Amino acid sequence: MSKNIFSELENLGFNNIKNLEIYKNSSGDKIMESNEPKKNTLSPLYNKEIICPVCNNTFQAKAVKSSFYRMLKKDSDFFIRYSSVNPYFYDVWVCNNCGYAALKRDFEKIRDFQKSLVKEKIQCLWHGKSYPDVYNVDIAIERYKLALLNYIIIDAKSSKKAMTCLKIAWMYRLKENIENELLFLKEALNGFNDAYYNEDFPIYGMNKFTTMYLIGELNRRIGKEDTALIWFGNVITSNLASSKIKDLARDQKDIIKEKQTSENNPNPIKENPDKIPTKKKGFLSKLFNRK
Repeated sequence: MSKNIFSELENLGFNNIKNLEIYKNSSGDKIMESNEPKKNTLSPLYNKEIICPVCNNTFQAKAVKSSFYRMLKKDSDFFIRYSSVNPYFYDVWVCNNCGYAALKRDFEKIRDFQKSLVKEKIQCLWHGKSYPDVYNVDIAIERYKLALLNYIIIDAKSSKKAMTCLKIAWMYRLKENIENELLFLKEALNGFNDAYYNEDFPIYGMNKFTTMYLIGELNRRIGKEDTALIWFGNVITSNLASSKIKDLARDQKDIIKEKQTSENNPNPIKENPDKIPTKKKGFLSKLFNRK
């Protein structure tokens, strides 16, 4: 990867990881080398006591009370937009003693050989950090990237790395940073492609057809429209896919067809080429925010 995607982690002790790749190469060898939430008089946050499975350190992880969730809409790649406190900002747990970090649903799912890799590759470089009481989008990006680095070091499943890349892309979407959003959408697509063919379903709560739809949508968002149409078509024509996921696939297929029609029109309506279209329709509102 030409771009140093871990550039925000130097202050945490990781200064020499410029050539680290997210996924394995084709031979199977491992390649090693603000939007502030509004504060409420009644805090939307609470602390949860966590024991690190790597070093047995006990720490407090911040979480959002479900009663404070205020959804505005859902994007077509399942990103949920919130009006106040953002639960995505608190989706990564970090042990400040050893530097182990992961998405909260994965935090305790680490094998013995992976614990050894964290101690060998992460803990020896880790510089502890004190975070403020309330996180913002930049803090969220830093913590997601720390989780991604851990996943790479311990050779986690492609689906874990892909979901983390997708959530990093969503954070850059909040910042309206199109370049980095697309960078991480592409990496998420690489991981979900691999997971689709090599992992068991469900994948992060997604069945086979939901994953097929997401792969199609990620292809559409990075400009691979012909490939996206194939994935959407496979969802639409399946006898086993739900009507809801078929409707989503039809919506996104229509967007591509309408765009292609307008491009062939001698007097097309001019659109912002950098804008990634989103749809208000969606479902599975709790898909990526389970506790």
